[in-house]
Amino acid sequence: MNDQPQGFGKAFSHTGFRWKLGRYARAAGHEVVEKALWLYYAAQSPDTPRWARTAIYGALGYFIFPLDAIPDFAAVVGYTDDLGVLAAALATVSMYITDEIKDRTRQTMGRWFSPIPVRTDQPD
Repeated sequence: MNDQPQGFGKAFSHTGFRWKLGRYARAAGHEVVEKALWLYYAAQSPDTPRWARTAIYGALGYFIFPLDAIPDFAAVVGYTDDLGVLAAALATVSMYITDEIKDRTRQTMGRWFSPIPVRTDQPD
């Protein structure tokens, strides 16, 4: 069996992923970063099988690859293609996105973004 990454999986690196998020997290937005981190942390889990890691690294490779379908610097729509690729990968590997991964992501995002206030009042 070939262990070499295929397609955009070749573009993935831990350093490249951290650099992209560190530099563009706010521009990419909460939803894109959340999905990217879910996938990243799932790939780190020993419970995630190789086939799922391959799908994850392909999606994350697309996310960090500087040339994609819609350039990330394009106002408003720059990350919509990235979100689509991340969402497709999540649909494929969703059974490996555990509550622990979601909690870890929530903690990371709490450090990067201003905490989102929890609404305690109910609309009338």
